[in-house]
Parts: sequence; C-alpha cells; structure tokens
Amino acid sequence: MKKILFTLATALFSFVALQAQELEKSLLWEISGNGLTESSYLYGTIHMTCDASLDEDVLKALDDTKLLVLEIDMDDPSMQMTMMKGMYMKEGKTIKDLVTEEEYITISKFVKEQMGMPLDAMGNIKPFFITAMFYPKLLGCPVQSYEEALMKVAHSQEEEVLGLETIEEQLNVFDEIPYEDQATDLLRSAKDNLAYDKESFQKLMELYNNEDIEGMITMMDEDKNLSTTKHKDKMLDNRNKNWITKIGDHAKQQPTFFGVGAAHLAGDNGVIKLLRKAGYTVKYVN
Repeated sequence: MKKILFTLATALFSFVALQAQELEKSLLWEISGNGLTESSYLYGTIHMTCDASLDEDVLKALDDTKLLVLEIDMDDPSMQMTMMKGMYMKEGKTIKDLVTEEEYITISKFVKEQMGMPLDAMGNIKPFFITAMFYPKLLGCPVQSYEEALMKVAHSQEEEVLGLETIEEQLNVFDEIPYEDQATDLLRSAKDNLAYDKESFQKLMELYNNEDIEGMITMMDEDKNLSTTKHKDKMLDNRNKNWITKIGDHAKQQPTFFGVGAAHLAGDNGVIKLLRKAGYTVKYVN
C-alpha cells in the first residue's frame, strides 16, 4: 500500500494540459532579478520515467541552491495517512453511482485483470486514483521518479525539502473535478485495456526527453479525451497562480531549486510567464 500511495503521489499530475507559448526547449530555467541577490532555478519534471538520472546542469543548480521545493513536501511523514483519507469520494458516492451497469462490468473486469482486485473493494475511491494505479503499466519498466532523485541530492546536502502546496490542496482538486468526468477517463482506459494511454504516454515521453515543453503542452491540450484537459483551470492554472508568491518568498530568503511537473512551465498561465509578469527574469539554461 505504501508503494501504491507513493506512486499515486508522483503520478497525480502526469496527464495535464496548458496553452502553448513560444519557449525554448529546456527543462531547467534560471530565476533572477526583482530583488533577488542570488539565482534560483525552476526545473520541469515528469512524475514517472524509466530513467530519472539528473544531468550536470541540474546537479550544478542543486549545488548552487540551499533549499529544494517540490509541488508538495514529499518528506512529510503524514503524507501517507493524508493521502489515504483523501482518496475517497464524498457523500458516500461509489463508482456504481457514476456509470451504467454495463459500464461498471467493463471497469470491474479491467480492474480485476490489471490489479487482481475486485472493483467492489475500491468502489468509493475517486475514479482518478483508480486510473492512477495503472500508470506504472504505461512505462513497461520499473518506475523511477525525478522527485525521488532530487530529494536524494537534497538529503545528501543536508538541505530541507518543502512544498508549494499541501497534499490536502492537491487532493481537493479531485473533489472539484466532477467524479463523473473522472469515471469517463477510467472507462475509456478500461475499454481498450490501456492501449490509448500507452500510445499517448510514449509520445509524451519523447517530447519530454527532447525537453520540448511546448510540444508537450500542445499534445496534452489537444487530447480532448482527458477530463484533466477539460478542467485545466483547476489542474494547472489556479495552482500556478497560487505558487508565484510562494516561489518569490522562498527565492528571496535563499537560492532555491523548484521542481514541478513540466506541464506547469509553459502557457499564458504557466509558471515561467507568470514569474516574468511578477517582475522576475526567467531564462532557460542550455
């Protein structure tokens, strides 16, 4: 269960969307100006990968900073318990309330084949979290996490790890997105036994490996099959806006390394452009 919860924590925002902007191909960006005495860095991660090795530029940026800030504080010992409490739908709803009897049978068969568990045993879990349990199967390899890799370096440097938001705030997003829309995603995955998801994820990984954050955003924004695209204001835009002041506060106190999902970087409401609007200089590290 602990491994599943950690996978869910790192997979929460693997499939999200954002409007495209003309930005250089880079995952690492330097933040300066606007009163900062030392540079901080912004790094776009992907939450599941086959190889989470950090390149020299990233390692140097980690050396040059004194604090690691991720989307959430994954060092928080209460994270596991908080996630367990936040996985369930409110008002006693279950999957059966969201789909037809025939659709429920389709999802139930899929869950049994993929997880070896009866759907009835997890019927009141938010549909997104059931879908997220299958994300590791999209890779075809043991899952590695950039967040874990970043934390390992921070720990070796005896630096603190913090979050831009709480796990409760992340989990609440999946109460704001209608459960019915989440169930639609789950049903689509069940109908073709993850075929569409695997194809889409492989395309996304290619773009990420090429550091093409524009291409990633365009691809995800065009994927109308995902409820996360339909509700990108809740998944990305609102959260990005809430992060800007926090990023500035951390960066003004000490040089900080920020690691967030790459889908948060680009777009009119992406972190890069919002930081620039706030007066910071944000330039890519090539």
